[in-house]
Amino acid sequence: MRICVTGGAGFIGSAFVHMLLDTAGGGAGAGAGDPGAELGEGLELVVLDALTYAGNMENLADYRDDGRMSFIHGSICDTAAVARAFEACDAVVNFAAESHVDRSLEDAGAFIATNVEGTRILLDAAVEHGLRFVQVSTDEVYGSLGDDGLFYEDSPLRPSSPYAASKAAADLLVGSYVATHGLDAVITRCGNNYGPRQFPEKLIPLFITNALEDKALPLYGDGLNVRDWIHVDDHCRAIATVLLRGTTGRVYNVSATQEVSNREVCRSLLELLDKPWDLVRFVSDRPGHDRRYALSAERLRSELSWQPRISFAEGLAATVDWYRSNRGWWERVRSGDYRCFYERLYGRRLSDAGDSGENP
Repeated sequence: MRICVTGGAGFIGSAFVHMLLDTAGGGAGAGAGDPGAELGEGLELVVLDALTYAGNMENLADYRDDGRMSFIHGSICDTAAVARAFEACDAVVNFAAESHVDRSLEDAGAFIATNVEGTRILLDAAVEHGLRFVQVSTDEVYGSLGDDGLFYEDSPLRPSSPYAASKAAADLLVGSYVATHGLDAVITRCGNNYGPRQFPEKLIPLFITNALEDKALPLYGDGLNVRDWIHVDDHCRAIATVLLRGTTGRVYNVSATQEVSNREVCRSLLELLDKPWDLVRFVSDRPGHDRRYALSAERLRSELSWQPRISFAEGLAATVDWYRSNRGWWERVRSGDYRCFYERLYGRRLSDAGDSGENP
């Protein structure tokens, strides 16, 4: 099988590449029921990535000389690059996206261009080439959830940020291509991911790397926003399972059912790093900050027999160890565009913040 992986040099996309190539044909990294083993030794991956600030070829360094992976430097908004990437492919998994909510508040245009128009270009090319299409989406399309209940695949789409709205629009486009063009497409919607090689503007790697440098940890609002956390490897196994066995036109929520507040995440990280709580700074909340996300993944579990394997405690400890052991990676990443954005956003918020106040 030949699969195009868009955004394959980013965090989740590169984890997907690692998972498939490490387990293809029952390789050394394979476990019972791994989708990579089912794909077999004939697996080929074509990675298409624009290498924007969040794309990093270091994430794919292990496969630089692996004949099973080829790389095309290009954007999903470039029809010529997409056509080259799709040549002789059987399927495409679309990870390519602008994904940081705070950035979408500053410049929604980039999110509309990549997440909506880029997806439209991919869909047209998938129809032309007859490919199976997997759209990797987010739980943020559902909006904010109250203290109780879960989001299901048929829950209304009520996005609260330009980022979430652009992903919701892309999901609707995918569904329309199934209905009007007969495209063989499926959608996955997942909660918050964490794990190695995550760009350090997201909460967990931001807090780990800041704490390792004894810098302030900017915690929005009261820190009680709840997220549905999943290790990136469990997410990637779910995506591959949907790619192989998902029903055309279906949406599949992906969840490890591990709800944790941002404050609790912060506390756990400080304990793992043996750092004091007084590094925490409560800062002004961002506009439209959803209070709680929680997903039902019953459809994925019952129809496709997927189960998460990594507990939050186990995965968080392993993630901390990775950032400790790969300081050179994140120090290189925390330069250029990231540093400018980080200093502009968090520096401004931290300058208005007082002491951290109470203990967790």
